[in-house]
Amino acid sequence: MHSIASKSHEPLWVYPEKNPTLFQSIVSEFNIHPVTAQVLISRGFKTLEEIHEYLYAKLPNLYDPDLFPDMDKAVERIVSAIHKKQSILIYGDNDVDGMTAAALLTDFLRTIGADVHFDIPNRSSLKKSLIGDALQFALKRNCALMITVDCGITAAKEIEEVVKHGIDVIVTDHHEPTSKIPLCIATLNPKLINSTYPNRELTGVGVAFKLAHAITNYLIEEEEISPTKIDLKNYLDLVALGTIADMGALKGENRILVRYGLKQMRKMKRMGLAKLFQISEMQQGELTPVDIASKVAPRLNSLGRIADPIKGVQLLLVQGSDEAEALAKELDLHNLERQKIERAASDDIEEFIFQHPEVLLEKAIILSSEKWHPGIIAIISARIAKQYNRPTLIISIEQGIGKGSIRTIPEFPLLPILKQNEELLINYGGHDYAAGLTIKEENIPIFRQRFIEAAERVLKDQDVIPKLYLDAKIHFNELTFDFMESLSLLEPFGNENPHPILYCDAMQIWPPKVVGKYHLKLFLEQGDRMLEGIAFGLADRKDQIRRKNILLQIAFTPHINLFLNKASIQLQIKDFQIPAQKPS
Repeated sequence: MHSIASKSHEPLWVYPEKNPTLFQSIVSEFNIHPVTAQVLISRGFKTLEEIHEYLYAKLPNLYDPDLFPDMDKAVERIVSAIHKKQSILIYGDNDVDGMTAAALLTDFLRTIGADVHFDIPNRSSLKKSLIGDALQFALKRNCALMITVDCGITAAKEIEEVVKHGIDVIVTDHHEPTSKIPLCIATLNPKLINSTYPNRELTGVGVAFKLAHAITNYLIEEEEISPTKIDLKNYLDLVALGTIADMGALKGENRILVRYGLKQMRKMKRMGLAKLFQISEMQQGELTPVDIASKVAPRLNSLGRIADPIKGVQLLLVQGSDEAEALAKELDLHNLERQKIERAASDDIEEFIFQHPEVLLEKAIILSSEKWHPGIIAIISARIAKQYNRPTLIISIEQGIGKGSIRTIPEFPLLPILKQNEELLINYGGHDYAAGLTIKEENIPIFRQRFIEAAERVLKDQDVIPKLYLDAKIHFNELTFDFMESLSLLEPFGNENPHPILYCDAMQIWPPKVVGKYHLKLFLEQGDRMLEGIAFGLADRKDQIRRKNILLQIAFTPHINLFLNKASIQLQIKDFQIPAQKPS
């Protein structure tokens, strides 16, 4: 099999910007390591105030939830439902962001005495109307109020139908609105055109948390509950999990929510999550956004992709140890099944690209098939978009209807092109860098043509060359545990706040070793210090550096490696160049 993953594409190195005046100010003002100061400059910080806020922001720095225009209406209607003992339905999207948001609001509203049900659509079937299912659920249980979480902003028509049946609706979402906004009691979405909420990057679970915060404030002010009844910090583990899984930008308010959410997670208060961490082989001290995104989120997401996502909410709410363990094991089995389905589709796509290399001559990749399960196309489109640095649309076709998942690069936002072609689509939603669509099979060729024409028009050749953004130059003798401590000020690392990538020249003193088929182990020396590096996925470049005593320029992130209780600094090599061969 021709593994796309084994074909590493050498990226263009983008060197850091220098600002000597700001650099000196940062070092003296914050008393931090000069390399960390340069990382902050490379990340685009322009003032000491911005840096102070980034480094030291705490929970009291979160924005007031009442900055959402409709928040007062939403709070009023929910409190009224509690007073009148009306049943409330929480209806969430079927990914981790939706599951955590549904679990958060269900748990919170039950704590303050509401009668709450929750429902999550099963999207592995290609139904056109998902909120239609929720309506049946609400009618069966006599719900007077439906609150959508992480969905609903693009479902104006379906919500109109719910309202006709005498059920009030509050929409909480973070996706980009399309032309028609749902008519309902309140719409909480930081991306609405008239929104006065300062953080556009809030995720679905973030919006749900803000609603819980506003209700708490109201009930305390009205003296309906005591200030000690609700500790909102208890919900931050769910906020962190959903934000990380949904690739929420880890800057500003999101960074505060995730930083404190990770602290809450480490307390292991949620039985289901604790069992899920155990089954994912994650230790209490190892709960980083990278681990959560790669080990925990896929297990929960597998439910929304190939099984029943309602089990995800149940796992996040479960109290009993045995039930929690049974659910965690079930999730693990679904994840193995999802991996199998995904591998088959990936192999199929890799083979197609290998047989049709002309696909890569275009500035966007659009592939469709009846063979691929609709639940795994999002993972594959994200992987291919990252690999080839191009907008990528993968479509799964079932009974003449295509369900598509699109991922893109910063230079090519998606919503304008989707809006221009909405007459070809049954529906679409998402945001500029990740979106989904449903389309009739006969419309795929014309949509493909228009999408690729738009990509050719907008993107330059250099836009589709993969790039490696370097943060700072460093010397081996600066790679100390004190420096690692200084770097940890920038945590948590994740989307839009990635691990800093450092670079330097080093001598390869021994030929590299292939580890686990795809990776290279490098033995590097600079001055009198020797460090080991691991280059994930770069085994196919071994021949370039098979001799010893070669001078290399390396780009890497430093990590503390614990082996037999002994800590050492190891380099995770992102790329290497032989300076003499470096393009000018």
